[in-house]
Amino acid sequence: MDSSPGQSSIYSFQFWLLCASNFLFTASFNMMIPELPGYLSALGGREYVGLVISLFTLTAGISRPFSGKLTDTVGRVPIMAFGSLVCFVCGLLYPFMSSVYAFLLLRLFHGFSTGFKPTATSAYVADVMPEDRRGEALSMLGISASIGMSAGPPLGSWLTAAFSIDTMFYVSSLFAFLSIGILTNLKETLERRQRFSPRLLLIKKNEIFEPRVLAPAVVMLLSSYAIGLILTIGPDLSLSVGIYNKGLFFMTYTISSLLIRLVAGKASDRFGRVKVLRMSILVQVIAMLGLAFADNLYMVLAMAFLFGVPWGLNTPALQAWTVDLANPLYRGRAVATTYIALEVGIGIGALTSGWLHNHLRNSYQINFLICSVITSGALLYLSLRKSPALTM
Repeated sequence: MDSSPGQSSIYSFQFWLLCASNFLFTASFNMMIPELPGYLSALGGREYVGLVISLFTLTAGISRPFSGKLTDTVGRVPIMAFGSLVCFVCGLLYPFMSSVYAFLLLRLFHGFSTGFKPTATSAYVADVMPEDRRGEALSMLGISASIGMSAGPPLGSWLTAAFSIDTMFYVSSLFAFLSIGILTNLKETLERRQRFSPRLLLIKKNEIFEPRVLAPAVVMLLSSYAIGLILTIGPDLSLSVGIYNKGLFFMTYTISSLLIRLVAGKASDRFGRVKVLRMSILVQVIAMLGLAFADNLYMVLAMAFLFGVPWGLNTPALQAWTVDLANPLYRGRAVATTYIALEVGIGIGALTSGWLHNHLRNSYQINFLICSVITSGALLYLSLRKSPALTM
C-alpha cells in the first residue's frame, strides 16, 4: 500500500474489502434495532425495553479488554471474524426466543459481536495507514458503517412489515455470514502472532485500561450517552409524531453522518482532533436541545439529520486521536479502552432513558434535556484542554 502522505491513494483492494465487511456487519445488527423494542413488548417485557441496548453494550464493554489483548496477540483478522460469527449465530437464534429472559440472554451474548470486530478493525486500519492520514482513513471506513447503519434499520422494518420479523432476523444472519466470507480474503497485518490458548483470556489489571488514551475515552463516554438515548426511545419518538417506518429516524441521521464524512473526512488530520471535536459536540448539544422541543414529524427529522453531523465526525476523530496517543505495541488495548467508554456511555444512556420513558410523563423532553447537559460535559472537558498539537 502506498503511504505517501497527501499524494497518491492510500486505499488498496484490501481496504475496500474491509469496508465491505464493515458495511455488512453493521447492517446486520442495526436492522434489528427499530423492531426489537416492539418485539420485546410483545413477549411481555415492555418494562425491560431499556435493556435491549444496555445489555448489548454491557457485554461489548466487558469483552473489550479480551478483544484488545487478542487483537494484539492472535491477530486482527481472526478477531474480526469472531465478531461477525457472533452476529451470524444470534440472527439464527432470535426466532426461537419465546420468553423475555431468553431474549435478554441472547441480547447479552449478541454484544460480543461489537465487542470484538470494531476493535480489531480499527487496529487493522492503524496498521496499514500513514499517520497523517488516519483520520481520513477511519472516516472512510466509517462511511461503510454509516451506509450499513442507514440501510439496516429501514430494511429491517420493511422486511418485518412485508414478510415477518423472523425473516428479518434470518436476513441479518445472512449479512453477517457474508461479512465473514469477505474477511477470509484479508491479509493479516500483525507481524508477531501467537496461537490462541485459554491463558490469553487471563486479563491482568494493566491490560484492561490504557492510561495514555484517557482523554479520548472521557470524551467518548460523555458524548455517547446520546447514542444510547436515541437507540432506546427513537422508535417510540418516531411513532409519536407519525413516522410509522421506525427505521426512517435512524436512516435520517445516518445519511447526514455519511454526507459529513464525505466532505470532512480529512478535517481532524488537517485542523486537529480536538478542534474538530469541539465543533461537532457543540452541534450535538444543539441537536439534543432541538429534539427536546420537537413536536412534529419535520422537526424530529430535521434534528435527527443535525445529530448525524457529530455522529459522523466524533467517532473517526476520537479513534484517530486514540491511535495517535497509543503505544504501537498496544494499539488493540488502546482502541479497546476507547470502545469501553463508548459502551459504558451507550449503556448508561439506554438504561437511564428507558427508565425515565417508562416512569415519567413528557419523558422525551426530560430525556433530551438531560442528554444535552451530559454532552455539554464533553464540550467543557475539551474546552479546558490546551491543544498545541494535532492530537491535543
